[in-house]
Amino acid sequence: MLRLCVLGASGRMGQEVIAQARADGDIAVVGAADRADSAIIGSEVAPGVRVTADVDEALRTAEVYVDFTSAEATGVAARAAFARGVAAVVGTTALDAAAEAALDALAGAAPVLQAPNFSLGVNLMLALVEQSARALGPGYDLEIVEVHHGKKRDAPSGTAIAIGKALAAGRGLDWEHARRFARDGVIGARHPDEIGVLAVRGGDVIGDHTAYFLGASERIEITHRAATRGVFAAGALRAARWLAGKPAGRYRMRDVLGL
Repeated sequence: MLRLCVLGASGRMGQEVIAQARADGDIAVVGAADRADSAIIGSEVAPGVRVTADVDEALRTAEVYVDFTSAEATGVAARAAFARGVAAVVGTTALDAAAEAALDALAGAAPVLQAPNFSLGVNLMLALVEQSARALGPGYDLEIVEVHHGKKRDAPSGTAIAIGKALAAGRGLDWEHARRFARDGVIGARHPDEIGVLAVRGGDVIGDHTAYFLGASERIEITHRAATRGVFAAGALRAARWLAGKPAGRYRMRDVLGL
């Protein structure tokens, strides 16, 4: 049995991960943590497992933890996990430099898998868009459109940025130089080496992402649409199973999928 700790237990993703883990026969939820002011502190989320605000206590008997929280909480968890050598599956997006540094440090003591999106389909899409950009070459303009619910806090989404980086890698471009997150006013003609990213917000959209390859006489679109958050939880749990027992270091979902 894989011994799992879930951080952000009151969040939508935390709840989904706990529910799927409990339904699976090969995972035991042995710890759960949430912010100190959470209404579920002290609640039992698995047999004998109550939610705590003490991350170190939640990690005490875990082999792997799954983290869908915030940049600050991700840093705190990584530092606590370092002392115990607990493996990390991190889906928190918009991480700051401090959180990234904490994960880098943890990767020196335990395996760490960080991904902006744990959907198996999205991670296949990342490989496909990189391959497509490489095959089609500079005769095709590269653009990305992402759509999410109105409560999403970051824009563009972490997944859209990952798609952009995959496109840039395929085309041989510097992502930081090529990206265009906004266009407004009289900006002149589009530069052939730029990658535009448009973020749309509204309704209850879980997450739609489309990469466009716009040629002179044809257009190719590669799209992924998530119907439920369950696909992200399923991917995170698959990553947790794969990561357990691996050597310390940084890993990607492409490693899990063998891409």
